[in-house]
Amino acid sequence: MSAKAHINPKILRWMRERGGLDVGDAARVAGISLDQLALWETGESQPTFLQAQKLAQALHAPFGYLFLTEPPVENLPLPDLRTVGSAPVPRPSVDLLDTIRLSLQRQAWYLDHLHDQDAEPLTFVARFATDAAVRAVAADMRAVLGIDVENGQRTWEVYFRQLVEAAEAAGILVMRSGIVGNNTHRPLDVAEFRGFAVSHPLAPFVFINSADAPSARLFTLIHELAHIWVGSSGISNASPGNTRREEIFCNAVAGEFLAPHDVFTPLWSASTAGLPERVAELAQRFHVSRLVIMRRAFDLDLVDHATYLQHYQAELAAFRNKPGGGGNFYRNANAKNSKRFARAVLAEALSGRLLLRDAGRLLGVQPGKLKVLAGELEQ
Repeated sequence: MSAKAHINPKILRWMRERGGLDVGDAARVAGISLDQLALWETGESQPTFLQAQKLAQALHAPFGYLFLTEPPVENLPLPDLRTVGSAPVPRPSVDLLDTIRLSLQRQAWYLDHLHDQDAEPLTFVARFATDAAVRAVAADMRAVLGIDVENGQRTWEVYFRQLVEAAEAAGILVMRSGIVGNNTHRPLDVAEFRGFAVSHPLAPFVFINSADAPSARLFTLIHELAHIWVGSSGISNASPGNTRREEIFCNAVAGEFLAPHDVFTPLWSASTAGLPERVAELAQRFHVSRLVIMRRAFDLDLVDHATYLQHYQAELAAFRNKPGGGGNFYRNANAKNSKRFARAVLAEALSGRLLLRDAGRLLGVQPGKLKVLAGELEQ
């Protein structure tokens, strides 16, 4: 008979609630009956060690947690800049915590790599404070990234891709994903966060929640890059109602970067078209999405919050309802990891300085598929 694991029932309940699951959902993901889990939570029965290990894995928690006397204090590794109105958001989900930890692990490896390369600090990191002129920060970002004020030459999808490439070329890691690691059963909740940034003189990075509508990610990208320019790390929801000083400032910089006030306002005022047509005209003029135009109009008090929110929710619903598969796994892996980071890891692995096993772990792929991943980087 298998030995029993004498777990703490109170900790088991905490682990389940930490994952945002009721008893039925937790039992389902753990592959056990609801009655069995209920008995374990009351302490009337104990799982075997194998059952306890599978349970901890299903609840996305370390196995050792089950034997603690009290729940551990799990602090966010980054400042929480999110607010809803003037109130802080609820306790972060385990999915957010794991995503931040994974991103910080990758940054830590990359930082060691840069130290080995005798890399110099990036001069634009923390170049400004949050009391700087918004237009000055946006102009400096354009200069560093090599991006001019746009006139509709390209689509916003191409613009987003080129902005990501420009940020990476400048030395910023840009990570994008809508799931935790490679686990498609753990989608990230856009209602919880849209992105986060870590400002570091050598290895700054931003993370964009790809579960958001694609047209909304453009604004989030610039918002998170603005955090790098003012030396502010933290988790963002980029909400128009956010009252945090850093978030208000980075929202303003993103708006000015994408649609400069001196150009946008006269064009908006001069248009005699109805709202949908006016938004479409300006989206083409600045080659951004219609949602970005609506966001800029809202920030400049040209439309009300209800109108903006209606457009955003429609965009997000259309994205979620759009049919299609997950795309090329290895191309997606490079986006999740940041191409700059992936190139550094692959270079070390293929030269023999880094074990293939460790490279695969860092990049989230099987060691035998590293060359496939490298091939995708060159396309």
